[in-house]
Amino acid sequence: MESFGARLHRAMDERGPLCVGIDPHPALLSRWGLDDDVAGLDRFARTVVDALGDRVAVVKPQSAFFERFGSQGVAVLESTIRQLRNLGSLVLLDAKRGDIGSTVQAYASAYLDPSSPMYVDAVTASPFLGVGSLAPMFELAAEHGGGVFVLALTSNPEGASVQRARGADGRSVAQTILDEISQLNAGAEPLGSVGAVIGATVGETGCDLSAVNGPLLAPGLGAQGATAADLRVVFGSALPAVLPAYSREVLGAGPDPDALRAAADRAVAECRAVLAMS
Repeated sequence: MESFGARLHRAMDERGPLCVGIDPHPALLSRWGLDDDVAGLDRFARTVVDALGDRVAVVKPQSAFFERFGSQGVAVLESTIRQLRNLGSLVLLDAKRGDIGSTVQAYASAYLDPSSPMYVDAVTASPFLGVGSLAPMFELAAEHGGGVFVLALTSNPEGASVQRARGADGRSVAQTILDEISQLNAGAEPLGSVGAVIGATVGETGCDLSAVNGPLLAPGLGAQGATAADLRVVFGSALPAVLPAYSREVLGAGPDPDALRAAADRAVAECRAVLAMS
C-alpha cells in the first residue's frame, strides 16, 4: 500500500498546501445561525464537506467537538469521515490520543485500522508518555498506509514550559521528540509518514526541523494570530514539508459554500507564495 507520506505529498501538489479544520464549537455554530445540537453539528459538517471536500488536500475534524454530543455526535463524525474520503480529501483526525500498552493499541485500532468505522488517513497523538508508547500507532499506520502527527511544539503558551525544558543531554523535550520521529522516517521518500505538530505561532524553535523527513503540521494560522509569512521564521529550510492548517479563518466565511471555497483558495494562495520561496 502507498504510504501516507507519499499520498500527502501528491495531494499537496495537486490541491495545494492546506489543511482545513472542522471545529464546530458553539460560538461558530451560532455565527452560522445553527443550534448547538446534533442537528446543527450535522448541518455544519455537511456544509464544510460539500464546499471543500473535493478541493482541499487535508481536512482535520476536531474529535472533541463531535464527542461532546455523545454517540449521536460520534455518528456525525463517522459520516463526515466517510464523506470526505469519498470526495478525495485526506482525513486527519485531531484527537491527540496518547496512552500505553493495550490502551494505545485500542486507539490505533479505532483510527488506523481500515475495518473501523472511524478509520482515517492520519491521527494526531500526544507523546508525553514517551514517544515509544505510541509504537502501536506507528506500526498500524505503517501496515495500512496511514500517518501519525506527533505533538512537538504547540501554539498554546502553557506548552513551552514542558516542550522547551531540557534533559540531562542538553536537548529540549521537543528536540528529543523530533529526533525520534526522524528515526522512524529514515530513508522515506518523498516524505515520511510520521509527522510533527509545530505551531505557527511559536517563533524560532531552536530545533532541527529539516531532519524530521516527515510532514510538519502548522496550526495557529489565521484567527490564532500567525500569518503565512510567519512560516518562514518557524520552519526555515524545512518549509517544503510544511502543511499549513487553518480553521476559524476559513470556517468563519461560512455558511455560504462559495464564501468557504473563496476563503480556502485565499489561504492556499498565501501559503503557496511563502512555501514557493523555500
